[in-house]
Amino acid sequence: MIPAAVLRVCGRPPSIEERRPPRPHAGEVPITVAAAPITPLDLLCASGTSYFGMPATPYVPGVQGVGRRADDGKPVWFATSAGMRPGDGSMAGAVSIPYVDVVPLPPEAPLPLIAALGLSAVAAHAALTRTGGLTEGEVVLVLGAGGVVGQAAIQLARLAGASRVIAVSRSATARERAVRLGADHAVPLLPDDDASTLADRVRAVSGLVDLVLDPVFGVPAAAALRVLRPGGRLVNLGSSAGATAPLDSATLRSGSLKILGYTNNGLSVGERADSLGVVAGHATAGRLTVAHEVVPFTEVTPAWSRQATGNADGRVVLAF
Repeated sequence: MIPAAVLRVCGRPPSIEERRPPRPHAGEVPITVAAAPITPLDLLCASGTSYFGMPATPYVPGVQGVGRRADDGKPVWFATSAGMRPGDGSMAGAVSIPYVDVVPLPPEAPLPLIAALGLSAVAAHAALTRTGGLTEGEVVLVLGAGGVVGQAAIQLARLAGASRVIAVSRSATARERAVRLGADHAVPLLPDDDASTLADRVRAVSGLVDLVLDPVFGVPAAAALRVLRPGGRLVNLGSSAGATAPLDSATLRSGSLKILGYTNNGLSVGERADSLGVVAGHATAGRLTVAHEVVPFTEVTPAWSRQATGNADGRVVLAF
């Protein structure tokens, strides 16, 4: 028997139960799980209110994890569709994963850190490079710099050759961390900001920028468009600051600006593996990190609640 976090009622945290180990099917890789993050997608799916619909319960949540292949002990990252389709996820002592969803990691990879970075860092890397077309010497503006995507984007933009990186965040703690991670300036987002006031504050420290990484939308996105150089790009991959943004036609047209949408679901398996490989390589070399909290798997129920209410110290990672 193996321990597993089992969610029986949507909207409530999972609890630990004993389950039989999974039996690998053809084309699957048996993995001993080392760590699994509690991500916003896990919380959304488990709420029963996501666009994927009500998940079939009971199920084991966890859309990603890290561990070691059962046959040779080599470290791997893996993805699941738990909560999006019937089936169990990463929050169990052992899993069996289709080989296309398994990515090899460096032998000395810091597994809990890579679990914390995971698909959020993949999104930051792919949005910056594939969708945003970041080139060496460009100036990058990162909105939502306090989140995992934003933290990763600051560092990955630097590593990809950005000449300057400007961060925007509501939290003073997040702004201080953004500077430690490599941002040249960290600009506050204030409660009463409109697009004009925030744009003025950003422009005062950045001048015009080439590329905006936007996980938040809303007023911050509208402000960011006002500081883009002619032909500049804004890549949106979230809406935590608002489902709509007060955009104006004159700003878009006068600068011939580009607004681009990004989702991890648009990546091929190979593209996802490539970005994960970049993320894992930088993390292993000590060039990429993110605020995270590693807790024993036995504490999954309170840890889930703390992550859901925003009372955790960064991304919570369950360690086996």
